[in-house]
Amino acid sequence: MTGEVQPKSGLIRFCLDPEGQVTPDILARLPGRGFYVSADRRAIEKAAAKGLFARAARQPVKVPDGLADLVEALLVRRVQDLISLCRKANAAVTGYEKVKEWLMNGRATVLVQAADGSERGKTKLRPPENGGGFIGCLTARELGLSFGRERAIHAALAAGVLTTRVVEEAARLGGMRPQTTSHDGGEEAALKDC
Repeated sequence: MTGEVQPKSGLIRFCLDPEGQVTPDILARLPGRGFYVSADRRAIEKAAAKGLFARAARQPVKVPDGLADLVEALLVRRVQDLISLCRKANAAVTGYEKVKEWLMNGRATVLVQAADGSERGKTKLRPPENGGGFIGCLTARELGLSFGRERAIHAALAAGVLTTRVVEEAARLGGMRPQTTSHDGGEEAALKDC
């Protein structure tokens, strides 16, 4: 709603339910005219506060309280579900030793580390050398749920369509969460860190 042209992968779709309430459409499948907002907490909060949803819909709308929090929760669930699908397809592992093994033998294309994990422990593993990605926006509890555990600090994802989707959704989630410190303190890693 900023008027900027951006790829849909970096946007959140919203539509109106039958009662005229703004509803996040994370999967972009709900019927009706949609309006797109950058996958950024400030942009969504601004759109809600300044009446931009009503303007885009060309009618009065109801904006639920905590809309940005709702979008964040839906994106967390989406990332968790996709990582879980990777795990079921034998394209994801968790645990320090398994992740280290996948990184060493080149099977891992994405390193996932819990944002609230020990910095000392996290620095022992590096994203794959071949331009692999890094995801660091999930908490240990959120990452653990993807693997059917209470907590997980390290995970690795193998190449594939599901992994590409995990990276895209994690990037959208990253816009909804405050920036964390980068994996290795460098600027490049901060751009990959969500």
